[in-house]
Amino acid sequence: MSLADRVVIVTGGAQGIGYAICEAAVARGASVVVADRASADTAAGKLAAGGGQALGVTADVSVESDVDAMVAATLDRFGRIDALVNNAGVYSTLELKPFEQLSLADWRRVLDVNVIGIFLCCRAVLPAFESQGGGRIVNVASGVAFKGNPNMLHYVASKGAVVSMTRSLATELGPRGVLVNSVAPGLTLSEGLLANPALAGGVKDFAVRTRAIKRDMYPTDLVGAVLFFIADDAAFITGQTLVVDGGAYYH
Repeated sequence: MSLADRVVIVTGGAQGIGYAICEAAVARGASVVVADRASADTAAGKLAAGGGQALGVTADVSVESDVDAMVAATLDRFGRIDALVNNAGVYSTLELKPFEQLSLADWRRVLDVNVIGIFLCCRAVLPAFESQGGGRIVNVASGVAFKGNPNMLHYVASKGAVVSMTRSLATELGPRGVLVNSVAPGLTLSEGLLANPALAGGVKDFAVRTRAIKRDMYPTDLVGAVLFFIADDAAFITGQTLVVDGGAYYH
């Protein structure tokens, strides 16, 4: 799955799943824009040190001006955008709570990033896609959208919205040459999750027990699915959600 000459923006790309996607895309020949609230330049520097073409952009996807600046910086550096990976999201800092204990602030924090952030990023890259005759969008959803996990209603709702947005955008943007798909990972042992033992400890063992493949999932387990949707092999696939969780949920 060569990505030579492709320019790929990865939000939340400085660590965890996002960085694994950036690293794999660069290895396949893509130029990558690492967009994140923190450490974007550091992550891009690591990729460049390995011989890759990478640009770090500090951006909060829930802030419209940040998203617009991210797209402008990409076009200024590389002159085009071929793919957007909407990976940025609020999860690893969550506290598991019964739904009635969630505050309005809890909801807004999650929805602003996980849902509104995707809308802003998709809208911002669309003019570049249209000027080039097409593009690819890959949204990172979650298996919780299908399993209905308890004690994180706002997060489950946000990822259900990602799946629905993927379908609607695919229908709307297909005539304009833009393919929109999503991947739904299971519980993934990223740096962010491991830094929150209360969350990881409450879900890690259960996740492994419910999988057909009895092991932990790591960021590198997801990258093949993401890059597939960006590469030429997926040129006639849109509106789909691919669950990558070791066989915990069959979708």
